[in-house]
Amino acid sequence: MFLTFEGVDCSGKTTQAAMLVEALCARSGRIVHFIREPGGTAISERLREILLDRSNLELAELTELFLFSASRAQLVAQVILPALARGEIVVCDRFYDSTTAYQGYGRGLDLDAVRRINTVATAGTDPDLTLLVDITVGEIEARKKASGGAPDRMENAGREFYERVRKGYLAIAREQPGRFVVIDGMRNVNDIARDIRRAVEERLEQPQREEK
Repeated sequence: MFLTFEGVDCSGKTTQAAMLVEALCARSGRIVHFIREPGGTAISERLREILLDRSNLELAELTELFLFSASRAQLVAQVILPALARGEIVVCDRFYDSTTAYQGYGRGLDLDAVRRINTVATAGTDPDLTLLVDITVGEIEARKKASGGAPDRMENAGREFYERVRKGYLAIAREQPGRFVVIDGMRNVNDIARDIRRAVEERLEQPQREEK
């Protein structure tokens, strides 16, 4: 089973993904892989460094799109597809919906082109379930201020950018209700985790993909 977590920066999705992985390891009896995007392989992690480096302000929008896609292609080929073929569970912190939301809706790149590139980069691999942890842009700003950390290159994009990204995520979720579950990320961490576990348990009870 292939599960992905999506959401704007500071949504809490990484925390929730880690909590789910812990629960799955304890209860499923199956091997669970927890990976992140961009990253998850040695090559993908090097591309991540380029993408998030605050000094790379001259990075062109198309270059950004292709670097994210290159990182993803390596991760799919090296980790995701082999794990799924063995019948293991893969939990990924971001996947191609991030590219559609950030580079498509956020940066304003052609959505059809972004989707075609996503398909090529993933070899047509779709998540079985995508959990979108949704928070407001005002909450992003409040959480960034509270953290006191230095923002990376992507996090420096500004309020209007994040408004477009959030709207993009919600639009994608509306287009694919069978794959997406939208989770209200403005609540208590444990309440969010409970809803996520319930959604995943329901999906685990359904027939799974035919492994190749």
